[in-house]
Amino acid sequence: MGVLLAFGLRKITVSPDLNGALRWMDLSFTPDQIHQLEDEAQRQKARIQSARERPVDPLRPQTLVFRPWHDSVPSVMPDGFKWQPIQGLKRPLVESDLGWLSVADLAALLRGRLISSETLTRLALERLGSFDARLHCVITRLDERALESARKVDEEIRAGRWRGPLHGIPYEVKDLIDVRGYPSTWGIAIRSNTIAPENATVVRRLDDAGAVLVAKLSLGELAMGDIWFGGKTRNPWSTNEGSSGSSAGSAASVAAGLLPFAIGSETLGSIVSPSTVCGVTGLRPTFGRIPRTGAMMLCPSLDKLGILARSAEDCALVFQVIRGRIDSKRMLPKAR
Repeated sequence: MGVLLAFGLRKITVSPDLNGALRWMDLSFTPDQIHQLEDEAQRQKARIQSARERPVDPLRPQTLVFRPWHDSVPSVMPDGFKWQPIQGLKRPLVESDLGWLSVADLAALLRGRLISSETLTRLALERLGSFDARLHCVITRLDERALESARKVDEEIRAGRWRGPLHGIPYEVKDLIDVRGYPSTWGIAIRSNTIAPENATVVRRLDDAGAVLVAKLSLGELAMGDIWFGGKTRNPWSTNEGSSGSSAGSAASVAAGLLPFAIGSETLGSIVSPSTVCGVTGLRPTFGRIPRTGAMMLCPSLDKLGILARSAEDCALVFQVIRGRIDSKRMLPKAR
């Protein structure tokens, strides 16, 4: 019984009673604690016996096996969130105040040509350089890629081509998401030279929407916690504390006004927890709503990509761009 408590389904016969099992494991408990262990062992034994007696249909798909090409996937995506640019919005007198505006506000300013994407991108790079020494939230900066994208975006807007509310908006991704030509470290030093051959689906979709990728952000080692090979990512509101994890850099950078939004991921709390700790809005979507192609998998049956931003509206604007079904034949994103 005591052995069942320690080893679960593994059946090992070492001692006929709990006290013998505890002695074998070099553990010592009070009589009250042993009584609690006996009660719990009995409950565990009953659960195990119940599980063994439960019939299992080998032809029925298990609930933790996600197949996005299953018949239950809708063939047509809903229209979703409708957004109109804010009218009459004015550019802040102090340029650094741009760092605190929402995606919706920045989109209105960009469309009205009151600011340029290059201005926003240079401000983001400047703020990353100023604050990362305290926050430890950046793993790889993408200055050249970002400025090239921003200039292209500005040319398009001047020519009257506006792709949508993310056109010209700078953003960041958690460093378990691939960006072609740059390392994906997953928070561990041994992957510092592991260069991604292709863009992740979310990066490609954001590129197509005209968003400007500025940096790859810290995450706890292998997507656990807020400690990585560069140190501990800090909470902007209390730099003596961590920002929680594992989307540590995504939450810290948005909370500090470095970028308006970031892409993170969650297995079990990795978007919700840092969003709560750092005071930002996190969207942890339904499993499978955002393609994970090109992102590290910690637990394939649970992992989800999501968004960290300043408001639910901002999350909705980003979600509209990166959501979408998977083509069952090629296992690649399918046009919506």
